[in-house]
Amino acid sequence: MASRLGSLPPQLASTSLHHHRHHLRRPQCSGQASLSWRRAVAPAQLDLISVSTSPGRCFAPMLVKCNAQTAVATSLSQGTPVRPTSILVVGATGTLGRQVVRRALDEGYDVRCLVRPRPAPADFLRDWGAIVVNGDLSKPETIPATLVGVHTVIDCATGRPEEPISTVDWEGKVALIQCAKAMGIQKYVFYSIHNCDKHPEVPLMEIKHCTEKFLQDSGLNYLIIRLCGFMQGLIGQYAVPILEEKSVWGTDAPTRIAYMDTQDISRLTFIAMRNEKINKELLTFAGPRAWTTQEVITLCERLAGQDANVTTVPVSILKFTRQLTRLFQWTNDVADRLAFSEVLSSDIVFSVPMTETYNLLGVDQKDIVTLERYLQDYFTNILKKLKDLKAQSKQTDIFL
Repeated sequence: MASRLGSLPPQLASTSLHHHRHHLRRPQCSGQASLSWRRAVAPAQLDLISVSTSPGRCFAPMLVKCNAQTAVATSLSQGTPVRPTSILVVGATGTLGRQVVRRALDEGYDVRCLVRPRPAPADFLRDWGAIVVNGDLSKPETIPATLVGVHTVIDCATGRPEEPISTVDWEGKVALIQCAKAMGIQKYVFYSIHNCDKHPEVPLMEIKHCTEKFLQDSGLNYLIIRLCGFMQGLIGQYAVPILEEKSVWGTDAPTRIAYMDTQDISRLTFIAMRNEKINKELLTFAGPRAWTTQEVITLCERLAGQDANVTTVPVSILKFTRQLTRLFQWTNDVADRLAFSEVLSSDIVFSVPMTETYNLLGVDQKDIVTLERYLQDYFTNILKKLKDLKAQSKQTDIFL
């Protein structure tokens, strides 16, 4: 059924959102959150959301209320239905987010992108045909207006390296989910991390799991997609340093990760969104094969035609560094990220069998890009450009 909250009175677009924060290092996940939801329309106020918490696995660290002045009492069933093609992408400038935007536009969706105000505007999103709206998950009062007229929210956002993990990835997501519920959003797509429920010692993974639970308890129609790793991330980590003859950093652990092309992730996401059988589901996307760090480096060396200058960091050093940074308050966030690196540097396989998922989505596994093919395309293109640049340089030298 199409939502009819997309045409709420104009006053709702200037909703005042009161955000009460508690000092909390990270969510204490050891039970389940309860979401108390009530809606009442009155001439003076629209009281949309309240959150109550109970001891246990996941709890919300805040109380968020949306208050909007309305001229007259109206029925929430009135208004123009929101089109199913109307989506809001949160985190649209990121590695995955921009691929989601690109895919959505190619498939005919009306795309709105929530982007933080920044000195360098995200003009490429506008050039593609998306509508860019300014908003900030760390400032919940900016969220409600961005949701007016939206059918589906696709949440690709994550915090910046320089800010505390909990600011965007926990507090901001709780506010976004609450506002989505209040505004009658029909579907909420959330990207999480594979095995996040198995590593409560890692703040980012713990927060992802808590957000999953909070979303599941919200009453929203949701789709949670857990991811293993992005192929795009390997370019800056391994391919570029090898080509530039710089050091490549790795560990001595046999962790295996089934990397996936973000273009495939976005394609499968929209297939899942349109599948009426997939409602309030948790799916995991993984690439065709799980790779160790050394295997990725060896593949890059072969495709680049040159050896890598590998600097190996023992896992024991990561563990010691994490313990050391925990001693100082100003290095706590560094310790949080080192904890994630520590998990990636252990004897773990980040992968799942995908046969059932492919069958559910009606996807042929042969259409999923392998890491060999992805890196082959990259090195072929980049080496061709480097060759062309050298040829142009020689021609210039002769001319001079």
